[in-house]
Parts: sequence; C-alpha cells; structure tokens
Amino acid sequence: MDKTKGMMLGLLAMLSLTVSAREVTLPSVNNRIEITVSDEGGLATYSVSYDGVQVMEPSRLGFEADFGDFTQGLTMGQQKMTMMDSRTNLKRKVIKHSAYGKAVARYSVPFKNAKGQEMTVVFYVTGNDIAYRYEIARPGENPKCGVIRREVSSFRFPENTTTFLCPQIGPMTGWERTKPSYEEDYEADAPMAKKSRFSQGYTFPCLFRVPVNDTDNAWVLVSETGVDGSYVGSHLSDYNPETGYTIAFPQAGENNGIGSAEAGIPLPYSTPWRTITLGASLKPIVETTIPYDVVSPKYESSQKYKPGRYTWSWLVWQDNSINYDDQVQFIDLASKMGYEYCLVDNWWDQRIGRDRIEELSKYAQSKGVSLMMWYNSNGYENDAPQTPRDCMSTAIARDKEMAWLQKIGVKGIKVDFFGGDKQCTMQLYEDILFDANRYGLQVIFHGCTIPRGWEMMYPNYVASEAVLASENVYFSEGHARSEAFELCMHPFIRNAVGTMDWGGTIMNKYLSRDNKSRHRRYTTDIFEMASAITNQTSIQCIAIQPNNLTENELPQFEVDWLKAVPTTWDETRFIDGYPGRYVVLARRHGDNWYVVGLNALKEPLKLTLDLTKFWSAGSQLKYYVDDAKTGQPTLTTLKTDKKGKAKVVIQPDGGIILQD
Repeated sequence: MDKTKGMMLGLLAMLSLTVSAREVTLPSVNNRIEITVSDEGGLATYSVSYDGVQVMEPSRLGFEADFGDFTQGLTMGQQKMTMMDSRTNLKRKVIKHSAYGKAVARYSVPFKNAKGQEMTVVFYVTGNDIAYRYEIARPGENPKCGVIRREVSSFRFPENTTTFLCPQIGPMTGWERTKPSYEEDYEADAPMAKKSRFSQGYTFPCLFRVPVNDTDNAWVLVSETGVDGSYVGSHLSDYNPETGYTIAFPQAGENNGIGSAEAGIPLPYSTPWRTITLGASLKPIVETTIPYDVVSPKYESSQKYKPGRYTWSWLVWQDNSINYDDQVQFIDLASKMGYEYCLVDNWWDQRIGRDRIEELSKYAQSKGVSLMMWYNSNGYENDAPQTPRDCMSTAIARDKEMAWLQKIGVKGIKVDFFGGDKQCTMQLYEDILFDANRYGLQVIFHGCTIPRGWEMMYPNYVASEAVLASENVYFSEGHARSEAFELCMHPFIRNAVGTMDWGGTIMNKYLSRDNKSRHRRYTTDIFEMASAITNQTSIQCIAIQPNNLTENELPQFEVDWLKAVPTTWDETRFIDGYPGRYVVLARRHGDNWYVVGLNALKEPLKLTLDLTKFWSAGSQLKYYVDDAKTGQPTLTTLKTDKKGKAKVVIQPDGGIILQD
C-alpha cells in the first residue's frame, strides 16, 4: 500500500468514528489540526484544535443571500474527503519558496437550509493551514444570479487571547478623503475586548496569540485569499464576546458611496477562501504559503517579467524632484548601482511633460534602466489631486495610455489612491492588471487594499503598499522613531500573506535632500539594509540618494552590498522573533543564504543562532553589524562553532546580516 493511500484510509477511519447526526471531526494528515464541524441548533459552526489544544472555539459558518438564508435552520449532510499531494511550483514569482510539496486533506461538508437549498463548506487542510470557502449551488432553474448580503463567518478565540491588529478606518476620511487605505498603526498584544480605534473593526491580516499555559502560546493568523472582481474584499468586525470576530463587508460610504457594499454573484459560485494559519511557534505564520496554495493563475503572462530594484526620488526629494534633470540623476544612480528600474512619481505629466518623458525613457534605456510611471487611479473614488488622473479608471483610457507606455519602453506602473474594498474596486484592480499584462507592464498598487493571492493569480502583479509605509518616516518624526517597531511587525502579519511595497531602504541620515535638516532616521544603516530582505517584494525600492555616493557618505562595503541585494527567494525560514520586538529570518536566493535580523527593543539583543540548516559547522561568514561602542556600521567575520551555532548582538534600532 502506498503512503498516500495509507494516509487516506487512516483519515477515513477517523471520520467514520467521529460522525454523528450533528458533528464531524476533520483531521489534518499529520493530525496536528482537528476541525470539528457541527449543525447544533440549526447553526453551522466549526472549532479548531491544534496539538490537542482548542485555539478556536465554535465559530459560525454561513451567509445570507437574496435567494436564501444560510445562517440558520441548517442541517449537515454527509461529508466527503479527498487526499491531495500538493506540489506547487512558484518559479513564476518565487514567493517565499520557489517550490515545495505538502500533503493536503480536502473536505466537502454540505448543509441544507429550511428550504432545502444547499451550500457546501470546503475545507483545505495542511499541517499548519486551513482554508475554507462556500460552494453555492443554483437553487433550481432560477435564480442564475444572486447577491450575498452578509457573511456570518466568524473566528472565536479563547479568553485571554491577545491581538496584533490594524484598525479599519471610516470611508472618505484622511488626506483628500483617500481612506480607507490599510495605512493605520498596528497595536501589539492588545486584549480582545479593546475596541478598534475607529469602531470599524480590523483590516486583514490579523494575528492572535492564544496562551496555552504560563510559558507556551499558540499563534493564529487569519486572512483571506482568492478575492477577484467577482466578490468584495472583507475585513474583521470588532470583537463580540458572543460571536468573536465576524467577516465584515465594505462600508457603504467607500468609493464616494458609489457601488454596492454587497457581493453580486453568478450561480453556481464559489466564494473566496478564508485562511487560518496555526503554529505552536511563529515559524508556520512567517513561512505560510496558504494565500497561494488554493488559487491559480487567471491568465497567461504576456512575457517573462523581470524582478529587480528601483530608485525613487520622491521619497526624500518629494514633489520638487519631479523634473527632467532630477530624474536623470536617479536614472544615473540606478545605472551605477546596477538597478533595473527608476520610478517617476506624481505630477510628471505636468512638470516634465509627455514629450520629455519619451526622451527620459530613451535616456534611461541607454543606461540599462527602465522607467516605471506613477498614476492616480481616479475616477470618482476620492479627492487626491495628483496627476496623471483618469488614465486608469476606464478600459478606453487604459488602452490608450498603456499602448503609449509600451511604445516608449516603460516597464511598469504604480497606481495610487483606490477607494476601498467594494466589488467595483476589486474589478478595477483586476482590469488594470489584465490590461497592463497585454502591454508588458508590471503593476504596483499604493493607497490600496492588501493582495489576496494576487502574486499567483496575476502574473504581472508585483506588490501593494497597504501598510503605513516609508513615506511616513519622511512625513513624521514620530513615525521615524517607530520604524523599527513597524518593520519588526510585518514579517509576522502583513508580509506573511502577501508582497508589500514598503517603499524604500532609506540610506540618508536625515530625511531631507541636503541630508542635514529636518528629522533624522533613527534606524542604523545595517537595519535598513537587512530590511531589504525582511520586506518581501519582487521589485524592491532601494531609496539610496545621489549624495550617498557623491559625498562618500556610505562605506564602500555598504554600496557593494546594496548593489547585489536580491529580491526573489527560493526558500524562507523563520529563526527567531516576536512581533514588534525583533525578527531573525533566513532567505535563500539560488545557492546563497542570507540570515538577517532587526531589533526594535531599547536594549541590545543577544542571541545564539542555530545556523546548521544554512551553513556547515566552522563556516566563516561575512558579518554586517552595528559597532556596540560607536554605532557605526561594520563588516567583519563570524565563525560558526563546532555545533553550527553563532552568537550575535543586534543593537537597538539596529540589524545584522550574515552571508557567505
């Protein structure tokens, strides 16, 4: 008997023992996860245990649609189970891991409502991940379409669970009424009972720490994937002691009130996936690939898209740098550093002009650099004034604009200021991506929602901002002071579920063009360099400035390292850390491992790292570290001991890098 058949028979035996009229237990292949599904009281619920500890209490399943109520009066039918040996090749995007295999149990659990209408809850279960969705049958000859008004899908955690969450904000708020844009502050280890800052719940992804005993914790990361133009983007409600956190649809006022906050669907239909990643440590959280495991490419790539690095004048030099001569400086800088791209930001159509942009693109190509161009997504979504506007909001405008971009050799676009998570906005994201692929353009989104499996679904998708990003380090000294905290959060939460355009490895000492005025950067150079590896995106902004080279501000070893930093990864491994405090990660590019650490604590962090998975005992490694006395960046060597371990010290707001 082969291994897969043996595992299947074992799972079937467990299922047959646990089936009753109102309850069924669905185990993972390795038996670490057990999902208990019930129809007690006419309610569809599920609970989750991990390593024998209940980490999610009975939580609701179901939805209300215009054609039927699947929230109550439900009866569970006979479940079905299939085994899958999932071997996913991610070479197209190289997202965390280029290829991997895992055993998957897939369960289909049908429910009928009081009218005899059927929904099936499909669970995809691996050793550390759960994804579930609703498969909705057509109730009869008609209706052939419907509207999902709300979901009751929920997540109830045990008492004393603490949270790592980012609040959702109200619609048409913030600067020029551009929010919500997933750009609020995370809070670490908050109690569940604490209300969200704006009383609108929380944006995905959401991390929870479930105390198991005085010393041990279980970790749970909740998000969603597979959302496209056929559904809405969701978030979590505020906590309710009775129901926990419930899936919340967009707010009616998003998109300037235009478009429905509900989801219009064809029938039959399969909803996007709700995802739950579990671990006795943070390792499964950081390394999860569940956002990509359950989705597939939606169209073929028009060409092989090139990852890389880009320079960006706007982050430090701001709007005044959007002129021809300054952009030439950043193109020259990209060329000197061997970078593939230079991003030209807002107002370029007015301050440089389209004719001179054509000249600029030719100049860039002569230097081995390709331009990426900024666009305002508007439309009607908000009041953001920056131009070019109204070039991405309709198919006719996009076709004209993208044909021109292709003609002049532009290779990517950054589209900013989206209006929320309504279905019409999800359609706009998808339409921009599809049209851009026809013209060989890669796409970055800013002022936007999180990606939901998009790296796999759309071959020319690069990353989304959807985070309080590097521009806030420029805007506010307070955010500059909290940069280390922010970047020690994202590997565990925001970056765990999708690529993130943080927007810059900042090398200026001060946040100003003269590098002498305004507030200073509070992180060290080594911290910034290491963040280029902890922050995951296939096209990474290295916000080096021309003065960093011309004034010999950076040691040559830093310049050399920044020239060579990769942006795609064949493996990602979590080593140590705690959200908001510190993080140590290992990533492999080809045959080369990089072990990097960031420290947001106020005191030096002393760690003994087990490096046996990356290098043999006695290996001599390059060690980029902040000098304990002077705080200056240094390049030295570090030798692993006979057990393959090494002692390191990461300074406050500092970093380390270890490599061959």
